[in-house]
Formats: sequence, C-alpha cells, structure tokens
Amino acid sequence: MQFHRREFLAGLVACAAALTAASAAAVSGEARGLYGPVADKFRIPAINLSRIKPAFLRSQVPYPTREPAGTIVIDPRRHYLYFVNGDGTAMRYGVGVGRQGFAWKGVATINSKQEWPDWYPPKEMLERQPELMKVMKELRSGVGMPGGPRNPLGARALYLWQNNKDTLYRIHGTTEPWTIGTNASSGCIRMINQDAIDLYGRVNVGARVVVLGSGAANEIAIGPDSNAGRRPQPQPAPQVQPTVAAPAPRAPLNINPYPMDRTW
Repeated sequence: MQFHRREFLAGLVACAAALTAASAAAVSGEARGLYGPVADKFRIPAINLSRIKPAFLRSQVPYPTREPAGTIVIDPRRHYLYFVNGDGTAMRYGVGVGRQGFAWKGVATINSKQEWPDWYPPKEMLERQPELMKVMKELRSGVGMPGGPRNPLGARALYLWQNNKDTLYRIHGTTEPWTIGTNASSGCIRMINQDAIDLYGRVNVGARVVVLGSGAANEIAIGPDSNAGRRPQPQPAPQVQPTVAAPAPRAPLNINPYPMDRTW
C-alpha cells in the first residue's frame, strides 16, 4: 500500500505541475497580446516579457477610492500607476521611478499630451555631457532630440503641471522596458511603450494626477496590494510644490547613450 500511496502522491504532483504550466502559458499568451508589436508612427517591437516581473504587467484590479473616474494615482514605493475607472476598479500599470524614489508628492494636472515627443535636455546637461550633441538637432523649441524609437521619452508623454507651472515631471514611455518596477530614472514616471499608449488613450488633458508619498502606500485608495485586513481611510494627498531632483551622475555614452535628466 505504501508503494501505491507514493505513486498516487507523485501523480498529484505531476498534475499540479501540468496545471501550473498550462495556467502560466495562458497568462503569458494574454500578456503577449498586450505587449506584442505595435504599428504606430514608428514601429514598436514586442516586449521581452522574460525581463519584466508579471506583477508589473497591465491589468484591471479592484480599486475602491474617493478619486473620480479619469484620475491617475501614482504609488512610487510600489512602482504602480492606477487609472481610476470609476466603478471600483482601476487599470494598473507597472512603472519605473527615480533612483531615489519620486522627488515629490501631491496633486498635479495633465497640461498636455504628446505622441512621440521631442526631448529637450537642459543646457546644464549638454554642458556636462557634450557627447549628447551627436544626436541633437535644432528643433522648434531649441536644441533637442526629435521624437522617435531611440528617444528616451518613448512613444507618448503626459506633462504634469501644478499651480499653472510646469513641474518638469512627465509620465512617458521608455526605450528601456526592463527597468519597469525599479528605481532607474531621474525622477519622471516611465512606462512600457505599449502601456504608455494605452494610458494616453484613456486619460484626458486636465485630468487630476495624485502622487502618493514614497513611504505611504494606499493613502488614496485601498488597492489589492494593501496589507491584509488593514483598511485605512482614503485621504486626498496634500498640495505641495515639487522639488526637482539633483541631476544624475554622468554615465558613459557606451552604457547609456541617452542618459536621463530631471525632465526625463
């Protein structure tokens, strides 16, 4: 009987493994549909999902909140951006944030939206990294890099303003999707290009953007990532003036040909 019992248990383990593999295949198949190649002004290649944790892939999640539909809530500590649907759910996207976390918290608005935005590094950055001039051109608003597949702002950009002033922060795509879920930028919120396009199509100019404090997740809403059994009362984040992070250290051109600055 002991022999048969071992066979039975081995069979259960094999069945469980097969079910897990089938489930993983189904999930990855759905993800491949979300993150496949995109025919846009410039072709966007499929994402190598093996380099991104599944938890940071786009999904609709329960998200009760006081924030109205159309609001964006950013949780830098957990590396998530939520687009509030207004029915108790939100579209959740994995994001990359600044190397030291996000430099400010508070409420901003989407002042403008751009497809394939140009990138204008500040004068100080060009002086610090003169090799960048090799990819710069004289554009309408000054010396910059035209929008395109190698532009560090990616396929889409949302420009955050506060009190009628540009915060210099953006929500934008990226040429480095493997950095999603990490602290890798110089302060802006970066997204997978496919996700940036999806969010761009949902959000309106004038939309409210709430940035949570880096040490206070779920100040605005009780999402699925909150601690079990803990349901703090949601509160709107306070209005504060943004503080621009210090420029990142100079990186060699052969490591990152388009290093980030405070507007990236």
